[in-house]
Amino acid sequence: MKQPLLSFFAVLGMAFTSAAMANPVCYEANPENAKGKHIVFIASDHEYRGEETLPAMARILAKRHGFDCTVLFGLDENGEVKAGESNIPGLEALEKADLMVLFTRFQALPDEQMKYIDAYLNRGGPVMGLRTSTHGFKYGNKESAYSKYDFQSKVEGYEKGFGHQVLGQTWVGHYGKNHQQSTRITIIPDKAGHPILTGVKDIHVQCGGYNAEAADDWNILTMAQPLMSMEFDGEPDATKPPMASEWTREYTGANGTKGRVFTSLYGASEDILNPGYRRMLINATYWLLGLEDSIKADAPIDFVGPYQPNTFRGGGYARGVKPEMYKGFESPVPANNNTGTPKAKGKPKPKKG
Repeated sequence: MKQPLLSFFAVLGMAFTSAAMANPVCYEANPENAKGKHIVFIASDHEYRGEETLPAMARILAKRHGFDCTVLFGLDENGEVKAGESNIPGLEALEKADLMVLFTRFQALPDEQMKYIDAYLNRGGPVMGLRTSTHGFKYGNKESAYSKYDFQSKVEGYEKGFGHQVLGQTWVGHYGKNHQQSTRITIIPDKAGHPILTGVKDIHVQCGGYNAEAADDWNILTMAQPLMSMEFDGEPDATKPPMASEWTREYTGANGTKGRVFTSLYGASEDILNPGYRRMLINATYWLLGLEDSIKADAPIDFVGPYQPNTFRGGGYARGVKPEMYKGFESPVPANNNTGTPKAKGKPKPKKG
């Protein structure tokens, strides 16, 4: 009887491992316009529905623009998407990535996963960081070979962690109230000719503002103005003058390679419904890959397959979703709107970050 019992648990263990590792969603490049570039999208934040933003963007970039796209999610023990979970199987995809797109918050990934992000950054690969990625890692007292990436890092030579060292800024604070104040993003006039801003106009996002403490090495492209409502034509908040919204910079990998960076303090699931913002992210993808000469003002940016995002809020992610539900180009994103029941009635208070 012992042998069958051992076999049973071996099979059970393999099934669990398979479920936990069944993470990557791969969208193959449209062969009609294939660019020969591979983008890896990493989604695990707690609030802004990066797990909806990134597969939607990946589909556009694969189908409309010819990029091979791999999307990875934070998963729970059942292999289901859990926003903000510090478990992102499949990060070995970064070994062959030409671009990393990050939408994370307070991650404390196991070393066997984090080593792939570390290796990618060591080789100076280009990076796009959205919203909470400025504070994308938080190890606290947890022992890790990669604790220097913590947003409060005091490691000499890597102070303030990934956000500061790569994206240009760590967590600073809110500059506008989520769900009460949306944000108008405007192009700095003398930066209008930058490739990332080609064909970009009328940017309005649902996220409240983030503080920005500009550094000398930022090439600031846009400014964010908090509004007094959630409407496109909302009145500006007179108490909050515009702050930097999107910028580019370079960081240096351990091997001495300079890596291009595009940082946006926005990017929530509802933000990409705005065509101007969506086009800017697509243009930024080309720029990060050194393909700025291929950017076109009228390039297609429409969604591929149904996209009806859930409203962002802390813990408000769709339950029961496995990555495989997003395979192909026609499955709905998000897979459902089963976002759970808020603990309190009324509008939830935004969490810090």
